Amino acid sequence: MKETKNYIDMNRESWNGCVDTHFQSDFYDVKGFLAGNSSLMDIELGLLGDLKGKKVLHLQCHFGQDTISIARMGAAATGVDLSDKAIERARELAQEDDTEANFICCNIYDLPNHLNAQFDVVFTSYGVIGWLPDLDQWAKIISHFLKPGGEFVFVEFHPVIWMFDNTFEQIQYSYFNIEPIVETMEGTYADREAPLNSTSVSWNHSLGEVFGSLIQNGLEILSFVEYDYSPYNCFTSTVEVAPKKYRIKHLDRKIPMTYAIKAKRKEGVQKVQ
Repeated sequence: MKETKNYIDMNRESWNGCVDTHFQSDFYDVKGFLAGNSSLMDIELGLLGDLKGKKVLHLQCHFGQDTISIARMGAAATGVDLSDKAIERARELAQEDDTEANFICCNIYDLPNHLNAQFDVVFTSYGVIGWLPDLDQWAKIISHFLKPGGEFVFVEFHPVIWMFDNTFEQIQYSYFNIEPIVETMEGTYADREAPLNSTSVSWNHSLGEVFGSLIQNGLEILSFVEYDYSPYNCFTSTVEVAPKKYRIKHLDRKIPMTYAIKAKRKEGVQKVQ
């Protein structure tokens, strides 16, 4: 399968099909969220710091819980997502939460055609870059929307995770971005028994590809940390080793599961045209 715009339509349809199930799931706990719980995890909270009075752009925001959590922290928050159903839910959720947040529905590569602004912080997290074929263009978008000196905060599942099959028993995929991965899945990570069947297209991205794209597009790496756990119970064969810390039971601490990068936009970097 060639990397054509067809993947956008396929993935939009796949995510649109999941939105209602996710919104109602215990995994996303919308009831607890509306009662005041933040959806942000300790890893990203430590990197985001004090956001009061800052402009924050949240890429690939799903139905906006993290965007709204950021807005609750005093930021002017804008969330972007490919799924029109997710953005519709995000706007409803923000209204019900009585929190002001802006939401845009588009493929993030097209965001300069929908938004003309610069931000103090660009944020994205957990299961995001795998839906993008081109990280150089991704990094250009980040650089484009950051003010000079603005910070990029990124938390993601480790590429080692995506090498395994669904049971974590054997290596199935390349560590490197060598081809699109087309999969048909039943259920969803938020509810494996949900009556859903969807086909999606994804790509694996090595750490070298991530760092290279950011550095080549004018971002200076400030910190990089790898973690031996996931704060989400979204994989199979997991065990909770501490509150909101999950590992693959039979692999224990042998593999990295997440990583976090904080970077800063250098002065004099040209914006995307």
